[in-house]
Amino acid sequence: MPNAPRPRATKFLPTARQVLVVTVFTLLLSWLLHKLSRTPYSTVFGHIGFIGAVLLLAYSAADRLRPRWLSTGKARLLAVMLAAPLASLMTAVGTQGRDVISYLSNIETLSGYIMMVVLGVIFGVTFSLLAMRAERRERERADRLQAELEKNTLERELVDARLRLLQAQIEPHFLFNTLANVEALVAAGSPNAGPVLRHLIAYLRAAMPRLGDADATLGTELQLVRAYLELMHMRMPDRLRFSVAVPAALEPLRFPAMALLTLVENAVRHGIDPAPAGGDIEVGGRYDAAGKVMLWVGDSGVGMSETAQAGTGLSNLRSRLHGFYGADARLDLHEQAPHGMRAELHFQPGEQK
Repeated sequence: MPNAPRPRATKFLPTARQVLVVTVFTLLLSWLLHKLSRTPYSTVFGHIGFIGAVLLLAYSAADRLRPRWLSTGKARLLAVMLAAPLASLMTAVGTQGRDVISYLSNIETLSGYIMMVVLGVIFGVTFSLLAMRAERRERERADRLQAELEKNTLERELVDARLRLLQAQIEPHFLFNTLANVEALVAAGSPNAGPVLRHLIAYLRAAMPRLGDADATLGTELQLVRAYLELMHMRMPDRLRFSVAVPAALEPLRFPAMALLTLVENAVRHGIDPAPAGGDIEVGGRYDAAGKVMLWVGDSGVGMSETAQAGTGLSNLRSRLHGFYGADARLDLHEQAPHGMRAELHFQPGEQK
């Protein structure tokens, strides 16, 4: 597939770097010719410096002034080769005035003029090739950086889209499970059905605006966790006891919405609900020795069956942690003695994406 045509350059004047390189080279070449010809250094530098300036301007202006059928590289080389004899002739006219014809008629001065033209062409073409090579490398580097930037942008958009998809899967999962609990109370004729339903409505009013909040914090997540546990405690006051103890220093951290709540819901549904005597749920958090954050949800319920498999909620939670904190974030599940389970989240806040 052919490369897309580049826009034509609009720069007319040379860059500061090009001016510096030509100036240094002109000073050195003038000193060398001064030593070889015994001509005063100021005179030699005046001629060489003028020719170098003309060649540099011809190189810089060639791309803008070239016809469209001529490539940039060929235009620059052609401009330099044409400018070299013209610049040398202008130095002769500038120094000799009306006597320039007789000046060039002399074999010695004519050979000096030819030498200036040859030097101008050789060094002009050489520096043009080096400058175009440097520009090509700079363009390639800029193209690589642009491609990397576009790649990172696409990856970020892909991660954001994946997080939105996973969150959309989690939200109905949580909502329908909670409504199923209310339905069970109503079917059993429990007097707690009315208060639980009112608390559920109040909870959903507070929670729903936060479900899609990309800037949710651990503090807002803990508010939802406490409200959910209060709701579940009303449903089974004699079978559920809980505690939430997370240091206040962790609350401002950005945190994926519903992530901790998913673990708490699993603890209620798969740990406490099946246990005849109910049990305790402990929610905690701290910084570990490596400076990472560890959050946990432990329960004293029935524990994790050997044949149990991770459901959609935990699978999505792992994916969300990786998308939010990076590949090092993890979810660990541990059996607790004498029975129960502990789910732990480990992540480095500094690796948030």
